[in-house]
Amino acid sequence: MWNSRFFPRRDRYRRRLAAIACATLATGTAALLPATPACAAWPEKPITIIVPFPAGGGTDVVIRSVQPLLAKALNQTIIVENRAGAGGTIGSGQVARAQPDGYTAVLATTSTHAVSVSVYSNLSYDPRKDFAYAGFIGVSPYVLAVTPKLHDDPARPLDVKTLTARMKQAKTPYNLASVGVGTVSHLLGEQFGRDIGVPLTHVPYRGAAPAYTDLIGGQVDLMFDNPIAMAAYAKAGKIIPVATTAPTALLPDLPTFAQQGMQGYTQTLWYGLAFPKNTPAAVVQRFNAELNKVLSDPDLVADLGRKGIDAKPGTPDAMAKAVDLDVAYWGRIANAVGARID
Repeated sequence: MWNSRFFPRRDRYRRRLAAIACATLATGTAALLPATPACAAWPEKPITIIVPFPAGGGTDVVIRSVQPLLAKALNQTIIVENRAGAGGTIGSGQVARAQPDGYTAVLATTSTHAVSVSVYSNLSYDPRKDFAYAGFIGVSPYVLAVTPKLHDDPARPLDVKTLTARMKQAKTPYNLASVGVGTVSHLLGEQFGRDIGVPLTHVPYRGAAPAYTDLIGGQVDLMFDNPIAMAAYAKAGKIIPVATTAPTALLPDLPTFAQQGMQGYTQTLWYGLAFPKNTPAAVVQRFNAELNKVLSDPDLVADLGRKGIDAKPGTPDAMAKAVDLDVAYWGRIANAVGARID
């Protein structure tokens, strides 16, 4: 007769078998085992999503729009934590080293998971190897804006040609603000200065909010950023938008760089979610399925649109391939402008 003091109970034994099966899925032998009840039961506790930038910035706004619907879809609490620093690489690195159990994810961006590897010589993670990508949330263009002190004729829009001429005549270097060293905001600014032949002094910030404070006050001169946070300041006349890399509903009258005769500025920023590598494949697929359902919600699509973001449902594989392509693309730009942090 079986004695429960020495042998595991039947349900505990089944849970252990299911956990082993989920782990096996994560090691690349998914074809050997079917999906298990334990994988399907995930999540059984709150999921933490790390935002590697400060609260209030564009990246933070994105996830907080998605958070309530995703929590409802998964029938579980979604906790959002801001862990800023080093252009988003600190929080991203923490997630890369987290337990691959499906309960810690990072809000990945082009900056943190495509640009960073070419800029930071001692990056604590490899975006191509250390994450299990769960899918995109959306994409957003970049807008070049300047402090009002550079626009002396409010009756006329400031265009790229006029700004360039003014910058070339300046006797002192212009200060380029960015949301962090090694971000797309940084590299686009460096590329712009190189393309127009004007040296810029880079002033990095820990996120968008403090950068806008100084841009409005005139302590810095220009900045590339997404229209999510920028549009409100622009409409209030606190900053002057000059051009966008792609049309945006938030600034519908703002012409693109291409429309103003400047080629090579069509870059966008993508937002997506990623788990640590070796997170069970069944968990990633379940998360992706629920995320895509959320991104098909008309109210969320409209909400993101009002914030300058185009919803972008997709597969984990599509996001992983985009990371590979963008690492190569931004690596070429980082090398061209000499952006390197030791």
